[in-house]
Amino acid sequence: MSPPIATMTENPNLLRALLQRLNDLPPFNIFESTRVASIEPGPPESSQDLLDLSSYPTVTLSSGQKLLTRLLVGADGSNSPVRQFAGIPTRGWDYERHGVVATLKLAEDDLRQERDDTVTAFQRFLPSGPIALLALPGHYSTLVWTTTPEKAAKLKALSSEDFVAMVNAGFRLGKVDLDYMNKMENGQVDEFNWRSSVTGVPEDGAQMPRRVESVQEGSVASFPLRYRQADSYTSSRLALIGDAAHTVHPLAGQGLNMGLADVQSLANTIEYTVRHGGDIGDEMYLSRYNSEMWMQNNRMLGVTDKLHKLYGVGWGPLVGVRSLGLNLVDKMGPVKGWLMKQAGGIGT
Repeated sequence: MSPPIATMTENPNLLRALLQRLNDLPPFNIFESTRVASIEPGPPESSQDLLDLSSYPTVTLSSGQKLLTRLLVGADGSNSPVRQFAGIPTRGWDYERHGVVATLKLAEDDLRQERDDTVTAFQRFLPSGPIALLALPGHYSTLVWTTTPEKAAKLKALSSEDFVAMVNAGFRLGKVDLDYMNKMENGQVDEFNWRSSVTGVPEDGAQMPRRVESVQEGSVASFPLRYRQADSYTSSRLALIGDAAHTVHPLAGQGLNMGLADVQSLANTIEYTVRHGGDIGDEMYLSRYNSEMWMQNNRMLGVTDKLHKLYGVGWGPLVGVRSLGLNLVDKMGPVKGWLMKQAGGIGT
């Protein structure tokens, strides 16, 4: 079996590990059950002040407590109030697609014991966007299904049984079958069973995931897909990371990896600044982080955007060329290895 290109882990596991690591560090403050009420510039300079704090962002919490920050890090999502406070514009567009996500349980199939497909990710490109199953521990997987807002709303409105039938259909049936089932208000279970029986889709091939057995209650959700890139990741006493700095199409599964790379780069920048006796909020030092990550993330944003557009085209000749190109890449070891490293977030 080929070496894995990435590892899937659930968000609670990441949070648990981070909190355990924080407990090993010097004392710090965590503000729970509170929110940021406002972000404002620091107090105006006064001749009586020993230190000019006018450039220090002041964060006011809902509890009324004020925090004067030497460096404010915006890790507050795509609608980042920190970015808005800094007046940093973003460039990009909406894809007019929604990502439908859910946690699914796969059927335990004795026919699959010869290969361990519990560690295999599956992705199929449909006309409205890709549908993907990403392996989780045990017989579970995460679903990410890119589709139109209208179809996303219909999927979320289905019963659990009909939702599962639509996911199974998404990996097995053709466009005409899926379009018909998408228009149904209910009854997808019986419709899928009949259509899959007459189309004769193989269930034990290496290119086909196991059937989904059930969906975890309350796990079905959706979110709009966007392309966004901030003009800069830094300004005086401020840095942006993760979705506050960039928003990427999920078809390559790189959103979290890009955010973690931001964190590592910013931490290295802060370490360098402290080691050289600098001010961690000085934009001259913060520019190291911006220079390293802006272009690196811009390349990944461009790749995923082009892939989305490439696979969104259904014109016959282009589909053939696209398939030929992917087959050639699969046979070119060095090129395939480089792409796998990029997809796994370990490329340089």
